Amino acid sequence: MILSRLSLRNFRTHKNINLTFSDALNYIVGGNGQGKTSVLEAAYFLCTTKSFNAKDIEVVSFDENDFEINGIFNDITDDKIRVIFSVPENRKYYFQNDKLISRSSKIIGRFPVVILTPADHAITQGSPAERRKLVDSVISQASSTYLDILLDYNKTLKQRAVVLNRLRENFTKSVVAELDAWSEKLIENGVELIFHRIKFINSFNKYVSESYKKIIGDKENPSIQYSFLEDTTEDEIAKIFQSLINEKKEEEIRRGVNLVGPHRDDFVFKINEVSLRTYGSQGQHKTFQTALRFAEFFYLKDTSGKTPIFLLDDVFGELDAYRAGKISEYLKEVGQAFITLTDFADFSFLKKDENDMIIKLDNGNIVYA
Repeated sequence: MILSRLSLRNFRTHKNINLTFSDALNYIVGGNGQGKTSVLEAAYFLCTTKSFNAKDIEVVSFDENDFEINGIFNDITDDKIRVIFSVPENRKYYFQNDKLISRSSKIIGRFPVVILTPADHAITQGSPAERRKLVDSVISQASSTYLDILLDYNKTLKQRAVVLNRLRENFTKSVVAELDAWSEKLIENGVELIFHRIKFINSFNKYVSESYKKIIGDKENPSIQYSFLEDTTEDEIAKIFQSLINEKKEEEIRRGVNLVGPHRDDFVFKINEVSLRTYGSQGQHKTFQTALRFAEFFYLKDTSGKTPIFLLDDVFGELDAYRAGKISEYLKEVGQAFITLTDFADFSFLKKDENDMIIKLDNGNIVYA
């Protein structure tokens, strides 16, 4: 899958620009404030219907009432995508080949996308929620079934939280029965999520290991550990889940919070069987974060049969020349990718060939090289 064209109107600093891309590496170069990251953000919008770092209204150019993104994806067939956001209506419209798509879930995975940014430090160094977000994002792009279960599970969580709060205020048998019904639904969906995650981690570890070795060699062995063993059955998961629900029931009612379920899971990243979060160096963290995204790319490519859009925002500035050079070489196995750089001349170690494109942004002007 190739993103061949992109046009932006009233999108952050871009009042009206039209871009054409190479099907190889696209280096987007410019000084601070020239809108390099905005180009990646717009591509991400086309693939997911949303930004990766802002609310829709925050993306609209200053003193404007809307923004518009147009893009063309080339695959077996061509897809023309159009995204419009109206400030007065506070509403977003997403069109695929001039047909309005009313639900974002219908788009997720249709145009797979992978993005690596400096904010990825939160995945290895931040809270469990960041790691769950990564896992859920990858599986959801690969499996619409998982996405549907996840959305249903999150709705159940909200409904169950409402019931827990009602019980905290007024404990009655009828509301307890209602809680039990929601607990049953939570376990049903939760078991499916956990089982999908087990299968995913078992498969994904191979991709992480291969990507890590491409960047740093065989000196270190990365892995991801999940709470459940790879041979845990759905029946066993259900029994564990039910037991924890029973154990935490009184505390949940007292606090009015869902305390048990896959929404509280964590994934432990390790190097040579040692916790990365606890003992890893900054270089190891950055390498692991990068390997995760390359692993995501090749996993989605294999499982979906589509080549994802790969976006890399300001990632080389935080890497030493050796790692940066290895990543640049590895990008040649990807195909099309979009890489933002402050000044290409400062990155002479990057690998560039005749099929790659340099796109320079300077005060609204575009120069191709």
